[in-house]
Amino acid sequence: MEVILKDDVKGLGYKNDIVEVKPGYGRNYLIPQGLAVIADKSSRKVVAENIRQAAHKAEKIQNDAQELANSIGDITLELPAKVGETGKIFGSVTTNQLSEALKAKGFDVDRKRISFDQDVKTAGDYTATLNLHKEVKHQVNFKVVAE
Repeated sequence: MEVILKDDVKGLGYKNDIVEVKPGYGRNYLIPQGLAVIADKSSRKVVAENIRQAAHKAEKIQNDAQELANSIGDITLELPAKVGETGKIFGSVTTNQLSEALKAKGFDVDRKRISFDQDVKTAGDYTATLNLHKEVKHQVNFKVVAE
C-alpha cells in the first residue's frame, strides 16, 4: 500500500514522501492518526504542488537571510560589561546582550540564533556565529569593554 506522509515519521520517512507500507500499518495507524493519506492520483498532484510552493518559499527565506548577512558585513560591536581589576567580567556576556547591540545598529537577529565560539569571561575580542538559516551562517566580531 502506498501512502503519502503528512508529517515526519521516525524510521519511515519525511513529510510529503511517498512510501510503501503494509496495508494494516497504513489503515490502522498512519491514516487514523493523521500521519498519512492514501497515495492516489489526486493526492499526488496536491503533494507535487505543495513541494513546488514550499521550494519557492524556502528559496525566498534563504535569500532574505543572505541579504541580512551581507548587510551586517564586518561590523565590530562593543559590549560594555563590569570588569574587575584582573580583567574578569562580573557575570557574563549573553546572547541577549549581543542581540540588543545588533538591534541598536538596525539588524533584527533573535538571540536564539546567536552562539558564541568560546566562553566570554574576560574583556577582549570575541567572535559569535549567527545562524540565520540552515545554509547561511555569519561571523560577527565583538569586543567586551569595561564600563
